[in-house]
Amino acid sequence: MENMSDKRKFVNGLIAGLLLAVLIVSATYAGREAVTAWKQHNKGTESDEAAVEVVSAKTMQKLQLIEEIIEENYALDMVDSKTMENGIYQGLVNSLDDPYSAYYSAEEMQEQQEKLDGVYYGIGAYVRLDTELGFARLGEIFQDSPAQESGLQEGDLIMRVDGQYTKDMSLEDVVGLIKGEEGTKVVLTIMREGEADTREVEVERREVPKQTVSYEMLEDHIAYIRITEFDKVTVDQFTDALATAKGSGMLGLILDLRDNPGGNLAAVIDVARKLLPKGLVVYTEDKAGKRQDYNCDGENELTVPMVVLVNEGSASASEVLAGAIKDYGKGKLLGTTTFGKGIVQKYLAMSDGSAVKLTTSKYYTPNGNNIHGIGIEPDEELEMDYEKYIEEGYDNQLERAKEILVTGE
Repeated sequence: MENMSDKRKFVNGLIAGLLLAVLIVSATYAGREAVTAWKQHNKGTESDEAAVEVVSAKTMQKLQLIEEIIEENYALDMVDSKTMENGIYQGLVNSLDDPYSAYYSAEEMQEQQEKLDGVYYGIGAYVRLDTELGFARLGEIFQDSPAQESGLQEGDLIMRVDGQYTKDMSLEDVVGLIKGEEGTKVVLTIMREGEADTREVEVERREVPKQTVSYEMLEDHIAYIRITEFDKVTVDQFTDALATAKGSGMLGLILDLRDNPGGNLAAVIDVARKLLPKGLVVYTEDKAGKRQDYNCDGENELTVPMVVLVNEGSASASEVLAGAIKDYGKGKLLGTTTFGKGIVQKYLAMSDGSAVKLTTSKYYTPNGNNIHGIGIEPDEELEMDYEKYIEEGYDNQLERAKEILVTGE
């Protein structure tokens, strides 16, 4: 149980910055054709026309002038032209002042696609920072992964990656060094607790599905399923965990969505269809008021009591699921008020492989609630006792969830 709870620490604080997009839309935009299409789509509103006119002959002339000024006067090392070009596109999207909208170069979009799919090429282990020592440590080692096969262990301190000293590197940079093309090898120099010397471990990178679901059967036939985020791989992982729980005589379910930052809308809808009765799961509305309904046929409705653990780190797709469960009365929400992200982003891909992630609609729970900036209040408020958890490994929210399922109150 301790290992499962530790995972929450790895994702704490990542809520706003690392929310994954909930939909991918394929489109092809190129130059002036994109502007023309955008004008046609948004025809009729003065504010939208003004936004389109940002890209005009006047602004193009000014951009060229700024480029000449930089070339003639900038005293430090120049960045390459591609970086400057990307900066223009990023600046335009950033001017929306929307933390969920962004521009991605072709290379960045490829990395995003890995996140959306929940599959990457690496060694198969979580990595976290040891802030006291300034090095990254290996977290959970995935079953049947290259990391496990190479003898790496949870807690190993990563001193070097392919000879590159990693002290005071960001977590993102360390992970970037570890990941790579399928079939290539990476050498980790690690320090293991209880050993005086470092050891070098060579690991072959391969396709590794992200482990987004963990499962355990607790006492009294209470199943515990934790979902850390919603990716494409989550649906099969959740389906397997739920089937195992049912096959093991599950009499109650604790669904842990704490610190789940969200993810793929299609994935959370499919997960909801494993739990909910027939009816609406969620619906979205775009700027023109066009509504899209996402429904459940009710064929897999859960028949045992359920408690859903939520907190201020439960966001986006996890709020879609929690909100639907609450509206249908299919489970009791326990914990603290959720994050409050009730908007939807789409990736709009361009012909060169780059893309814009844009907020395109709002979503509503089955009862018509938009929780953006508000969050979802739990049925029972219970703050996490972090001091007791750190000192004793005692999860008071989890224990209360067990009590509710055993006693019915």
